[in-house]
Amino acid sequence: MHPSSLSKYRPFPPVHLPDRTWPDQVLDHAPEWCSVDLRDGNQALPQPMSVEEKLEFFDLLVRVGFKQIEVGFPSAADTEFNFLRRLIDENRIPDDVTIQVLVQTREHLIRRTFEAIDGARRAIVHIYNSTSPLQRRVTFSDASRESIRDIAIEGAKLVKQLVPTLPRTEVVLQYSPESFSDTELDFALECCNGVIGVWEPTPERKMIINLPDTVQWTTPNVHADMIEWMCRHLDRRDSVIVSLHTHNDRGTGVAATELGLMAGADRVEGTLFGNGERTGNLDIVTVALNMNSHGVATGLDFSDLPAIRAVYERVTRLTVPERQAYAGELVFTAFSGSHQDAIKKGLDRREKELKEQTDLPWGVPYLTIDPQDIGRSYEAIIRINSQSGKGGVAYILDREHGFDLPKTMHPQVGKRIYDLADELGRELTTDEIRDAFFREFVNLASPLDVVDYELIHQVGDRGQVKCEASVLHHGEMKRIEGLGNGPINAFVQALPGIGLKDFKVTDYRSHAVRGGSDASAAAYVQIQHDDGRILWGAGVDPSIEMAGLKALVTAWNLLRP
Repeated sequence: MHPSSLSKYRPFPPVHLPDRTWPDQVLDHAPEWCSVDLRDGNQALPQPMSVEEKLEFFDLLVRVGFKQIEVGFPSAADTEFNFLRRLIDENRIPDDVTIQVLVQTREHLIRRTFEAIDGARRAIVHIYNSTSPLQRRVTFSDASRESIRDIAIEGAKLVKQLVPTLPRTEVVLQYSPESFSDTELDFALECCNGVIGVWEPTPERKMIINLPDTVQWTTPNVHADMIEWMCRHLDRRDSVIVSLHTHNDRGTGVAATELGLMAGADRVEGTLFGNGERTGNLDIVTVALNMNSHGVATGLDFSDLPAIRAVYERVTRLTVPERQAYAGELVFTAFSGSHQDAIKKGLDRREKELKEQTDLPWGVPYLTIDPQDIGRSYEAIIRINSQSGKGGVAYILDREHGFDLPKTMHPQVGKRIYDLADELGRELTTDEIRDAFFREFVNLASPLDVVDYELIHQVGDRGQVKCEASVLHHGEMKRIEGLGNGPINAFVQALPGIGLKDFKVTDYRSHAVRGGSDASAAAYVQIQHDDGRILWGAGVDPSIEMAGLKALVTAWNLLRP
């Protein structure tokens, strides 16, 4: 924004609440949840859902565990009306699920809404009217506060009058002073208390006061002050459920909701993945999983988040952003080398410690939750590009392909793989990493290659073995032999026969290839040249001895200029 534009904006006034208590509160229990995907979310779609798509989405929300679902604005259009009637007439609403319908505080719309909910076991009738000074001046042509308050009161009276006409349906009233976020607090309270006075809720028969952050004008802490102030001053507080409905204009919908709950709210409205007008509604997935990450049960099941996301993306025709909390494609992916190394160490240590303590608290660097708990896979945690570190490649080769590289081999392999990613200018797939590892470090056969060998054990009194091998050196076949205390040592002792004696073996490891053929073995040999260079080579073969010899030959080949 250009500095010359700043003069048109004003700071949002704070709330005078010096004795605020919400900063000391802890979120230790879940609120009531209400999904507004089928109304608030649907109305914001470039292509709204069809009836069949809304039915599928409704069933998804039920499976997730929502007990309150706003199904639409049935007085606004026949499509909305018919969708609700199908839910009721086809008995698609479980007994423990309450539907919610939205309606402006206008008589003919409220009457049409009651026609739509007839026969439902339980329904929340959500009436609203705009209350802010801006709305009063622009939308309602300078309407007075008294006339706006009376709209709310008259709407509540009509709902109360119509309740007896639906003997099969339990009706719960919900009132929203729409644009509460920029309404004077004393006037928002006046409207809400007016409706409470009409409805006369009791602790056994509560009503809902919804305080929508319709447009975010300020910081989450000021929003929390507003909620705490309202909770202190609402009439019949023990008979009122205070509800939040935050939007995301300032990018702080989740924070505003969490602080609003700390400030005393009891209920949360929002959508899956934050779909909604402008920058969207509150993302209920994020708030619920944030609570889960602190050990708080929410009643919502996001254990198969990829499947939920797949339905959402198909019926809404929207895409969950790659960096969306918990659900995004990249949120459990580490590109940074130091992050990759820490994740690998954390996962390895946790796997070891779980053998001794089954109730071990979650604790892996950079991962706030276990991805498996929401249906994500460890396979996608680490990706490799030119910015990655040595631990990332080792993690991929270990977890994806069964190669447990010695730690001191990581830098050598990592550098070559990252150089390749840099040359290509992109990240590498796990298969490309494996192929590059084999191409650069496994069974290299030039200028030296071991063609065949034979071991003769227990030679002499010292338990040595004799190695007889055919090798191809710079294209020339040679037969060599040597004595040693094992296959690798015997082969090293044979190599001076072709003039190779300028190095020594400094490390050797081997293991069965996990996830591969039962007959596959991997070996890793480190050698040090007389000039000080140290290099690792790897060998893979059905024979563990041959795998070791191929690893040695590979390391020697890597020494060559």
